[in-house]
Order: sequence, then C-alpha cells, then structure tokens
Amino acid sequence: MTLARVTTLLHDDGRGDGMDGGAMMAGAAMAGPAARDSNGALAITSVIPPQDPVGDVPVKPLKAYPRYRVSVEEYVTFRRQGYLIVKGLVPQEDVDELVRHSEDLMYGRVEAPGLEAAPADASPRELERRFLRIHMLHRVLEVHERFLLHPRVLDVLEALIGPDVMAMQSMFFLKFPGGDGQGYHQDSYYIPTAPDTLCGAWLAVDRADEQNGCMYFTVGSQNEPIYPTEGRERINHGDALGDLSVVENVSHTDAAVNTLSRVAARYPDQEVAAIMEPGDVAFFGGHVLHRSHRNHSTDRFRRSFVGHYANARSFTQWGYGDGDPAGTNHKHILARGDTHLPFGLPRFGTACAANTPSLRGVGGGAGAPMMATMADGDMLTTAPMDAERNDPAAHDHEE
Repeated sequence: MTLARVTTLLHDDGRGDGMDGGAMMAGAAMAGPAARDSNGALAITSVIPPQDPVGDVPVKPLKAYPRYRVSVEEYVTFRRQGYLIVKGLVPQEDVDELVRHSEDLMYGRVEAPGLEAAPADASPRELERRFLRIHMLHRVLEVHERFLLHPRVLDVLEALIGPDVMAMQSMFFLKFPGGDGQGYHQDSYYIPTAPDTLCGAWLAVDRADEQNGCMYFTVGSQNEPIYPTEGRERINHGDALGDLSVVENVSHTDAAVNTLSRVAARYPDQEVAAIMEPGDVAFFGGHVLHRSHRNHSTDRFRRSFVGHYANARSFTQWGYGDGDPAGTNHKHILARGDTHLPFGLPRFGTACAANTPSLRGVGGGAGAPMMATMADGDMLTTAPMDAERNDPAAHDHEE
C-alpha cells in the first residue's frame, strides 16, 4: 500500500506565509530603521517568491553526524518548561558556515529571488543593516534547506514531537546592533496544525544574551490555549473553550498594549532568558509565550537560524495558499518517519525521509517497530505489529 502521495515542493503564490498582519516578517529586507505596521510589529517589506518545480533532483548524501539521543530528563524538561535548550547540538564548523553565509547575504555576495540587491554606494554599516530577518529561504538556497533538515536537529524533534516530523518553515535572523525585538506571541497562532504539534528549533549562530536581544520564554505558559485576535476567534481555535478571551497587538514590543502580557502575568518570575552559545539549539512548543528585546549592543550581531516543524501526521492548511480545504501537507517536507498524508520533497535533494527510504519509519527500515497490544487476545501482552495489519486493502469488509 502506498502510504503517501509524494509531490515536488511547489509553491502556489508569492504572498506572505500566514504570519498575520506582518507580526512575524516573511522575508523582510531592512534598510535603515525597521519599518513597522499599525500593530507596532515589524512589517513585511519583501517576500521570498515561489519557485517552479525542478523535476527529479539527485539525493545528496548526508554528512556523517553522531546521532543525538534525547534523555528522559530532557524530554520531561521540554514538557515541564515548554522549551528545551540542547547545548552544542550543531557542530561549530556548521555554525561557521552560517556566519560566512550571513556575511555573504548582508554584503550582496549571494543573490536570491525576492532579496533586494545591495546598493553600490552603501557603507559597510548600511549593508549590515539591510536585513533583519529573512523568511523561507529554503525555497531558493540549498544551505537553508540543509539546515532546516539538519540531522542533529531532527534527532531531537523525532523524540519530542515524532517519530514522524514535517519541516514547514525556515527563518534567518540577522539582528544587527540596535535591531528591534518582538513582543509576546505564540507560534501556533500563526502556524496551526491539527493535532496541534508545532515546535520551533532556534539555532544560535552568535552568543545570545540579554545585551544583544536573546529569546525569553515564560515557563508554564505552554499549558495555555492559543489566544485569538478579534475576528479570528473560531478560525484556528475552534469553539471548545467558552471563556477564551481575545487579545490585541500580539507581537508588539510594548507590553502595555500587547495584551498577551496579561497571560504572561499569570506566571510571575517565570520568564527565563535563553542564554545560548553558538551551536546551541532551543526547542519550544507552539503555545509557550516568548519574546525578545532590542539588540542593545553596539558591535554584536544576534544571528540565528530558526525552523518550524510539526508531527508529519498533523493536518495543516498553513502556507502557500489561502485556506485550501485539501490542506497544504503536500508542500511541506517529510523530514523523518512516515505519514498517511501527502508530503513534499526537498527542492535541493537534501537527504531526508521524503527522498530516502532508509530514513522512513514503519515499514521503511528506520526507527523502532510499532507494537500491537492484545496480540494473542490478552490485553497485557504485546508483539511486533504487522505493517499490513492496518492496510484496508488487506481485509474483506463485505458483509
């Protein structure tokens, strides 16, 4: 039985990718002071456009990495805190590649559709301030696809939200000295999945601390529901909670007007600064409140590569379209495991479950086998599950 319909990673349109009202920029090219929308959040000024499918792409062999094994303590910490920082997860040589790549982007040595060309007469300072963050570059640059599908990052995600993992979004932050932060928000508001399994992975390229605008997580808020804004009360959130309040000015850096701060106030003294060294990765669930402040340093960047993922068996309509009732799973990459849903292929051939059978889940040779309970009629016994057991074609249902 074919478990998934595989399609190339084709993008329908060149619009923003569901980051409501520009609250999280979808490919923002910055020149001088950051532009802001009426919500006080960073405004969208450019978008990485869709690309035509490239046909059959050879699978590129994976660089050999030692597999990262998540500990029980780390697993529990992720759920208790809403986030988990894994120290030194990505090797320094990989981080150095992102440092060089960020400089190539800033100084115009790398071009990509949707990015403005570097002005010929720009000063070094002006060049360094061209981009604050760039959204979805894995559409057009191989290096971004490779980091979105980094095996060490996927090792952790496989344990936290897997074993089936779908790669959905990439962002590259180039937070220059003086660069703005972002106020309280919840990522699952912007990227809804059903079941709700969203998880971010934030790779530090530079040291991130209070001075240069590190991330802050509010411990305990991962247990909160997703709070809607006016007019979206029942779009992503259903109607199950009778007293779910509406919030305003989400992502605004001023906590006095961003009313998610009232939710954060329920957890006094529980906001934690995520101090990170290059190569550290913070994994955080889609419900946990988080924010960052301005880069107050005069000579330090706070660069980071961020991917968003969900369990590959979660349905989504996010991205590359406007509420397609058939969903958009077929345009997101199956990174690990397997799925009964459609999925997309990596555009540049980065090895992952979508294009490498040995990395697939049940029936594909990777991961632990599923177990079937009541294997011999006894509820307390288990046995390896036959992969054909749940194949409808293998059973006669005629009465």
